[in-house]
Amino acid sequence: MMKIKLLFLLTTILSFNCYSQISFENGYYIDNNNQKIKCLIKNIDWESNPTKFKYKLTENSELNEKTIKSVKEFGIPNILKYVKSLVKIDRSSNKADELDNQRKAAFQKEELFLRVLVEGKSTLYSYVDGNLPRYFYSIGESNIEQLVFKSYTTPENEIRTNNRFRNQLWNNLKCANIKKNRVEKLNYKKSDLVNFFVNYNSCNNEEYINFEKKEKKDLFNLTIRPRLNSSSLASNYRNTNIKNELGFGFGIEAEFILPFYKNKWSLLIEPTYQSFIEESNRNVIINYSSIELHTGVRHYFFLNDNSKIFINASVIYDFGLNNPQIDLLEIETPFNMAFGLGYKYNDKFSIELRYQTPRQLLSNFDFFAEYKTLSIVFGYSLF
Repeated sequence: MMKIKLLFLLTTILSFNCYSQISFENGYYIDNNNQKIKCLIKNIDWESNPTKFKYKLTENSELNEKTIKSVKEFGIPNILKYVKSLVKIDRSSNKADELDNQRKAAFQKEELFLRVLVEGKSTLYSYVDGNLPRYFYSIGESNIEQLVFKSYTTPENEIRTNNRFRNQLWNNLKCANIKKNRVEKLNYKKSDLVNFFVNYNSCNNEEYINFEKKEKKDLFNLTIRPRLNSSSLASNYRNTNIKNELGFGFGIEAEFILPFYKNKWSLLIEPTYQSFIEESNRNVIINYSSIELHTGVRHYFFLNDNSKIFINASVIYDFGLNNPQIDLLEIETPFNMAFGLGYKYNDKFSIELRYQTPRQLLSNFDFFAEYKTLSIVFGYSLF
C-alpha cells in the first residue's frame, strides 16, 4: 500500500509539472513607456480582476511578474485583454442585509485592471471583485465610465434598484435597430451587456472584437464506468482474513464542469454497484452487495488538446442490497472516502486508479471488520 501511495504522490507531482509547462500562452504587455513586449502569459482564467500577472519572455526563461503599477495593458490576442484605467467605481454592496438607503451611487477613484469584453466603436469592460460585478464603457477615445446599477432600501424597508445604466446606454449609444423597449429590459449582467454592445457595433457597421465569443464548452459528461476491484477483509470475528479478492463493479458518473478556472474543476455524482461474496478459510460466509454513491470533486491537468490527467476525491455513502451479512451479523456501514488518479483521452476514454479508505462493515457490533478496495476504473463518455 505504501508503494501505491508513493506512486500516487509521484504521478501527481509530475502532472503538476506537465501542467506548469503548458499554462503559458502567447501574449504581450505594454509598459508605462508605451513599449509593447511579447511574452508568454500565465493564463489562470481570473475569476476576479487581477492586480498582477506572471509571464515568461521565452519558453525556457525564468518566471517573472508584473503589477498594475508598471503595466498599462496586457493580453492574449483574441482571448483576453486587460487595460489599466483610473476610474470612478461604486462599491456599494448588492447583499440584502448590507444595503444602504441611498439611491445615488457612491463613487470613489481607483486604478484598476479592467477586462475588455467587447472592443469597438463603443467598448464594454468588466470589473469583478469576489461577489461585486461592475461594468464600464467608453465611446471612441472618451474616458471610461461605469454603467450604474445600485440596490438600496426605502424608508419602508423595500428593496429598490437604481438602473441608470439603461439611460446611459439609451442616451449615448443610439442606433436605428436598437429600440427603447429593448434597452428597458436589459439586466445588469454580462451576457445581456455583451449582446447589446455587439449589436450596437454591428448596427453601426463598425469592426469589433468580442472577447466573450468562445466555442461552446461541454459542461456535462455522462460516463459509463466498469471497474475491476481488488478487495480485502480483515476481522476479529473468527479471525476472518480475505486478501486481494478480484471482483467486478459498474458505475454511471454524472460530471458537472464548473464554468470558470479554464474548466479545470468539476463536481461528480456516481452510483456504483459492487459485490463481495466470499467464504473464508474458517467457513465464514460474507454476502455483501451494495450501491455506493460517490459524491466529490475532480481537478484536471491538461497535457494537450486531447489528453489530460485528473485527480479526484469523493465521499462514499453505502446502501446495502439483499440484507448483506457476515454469517448472521448484519452489515451496516458508515461513509468513507475515495481518492483517484486518472487519465482521459479525447474527452471520451478514461482510466483511473481509485483507492477507498477502509470501511467498517460491523459498525453496529463489537467486532472489527475492515473492508478495503483498490479499483481500476475504465470509462467511456456517452456525452
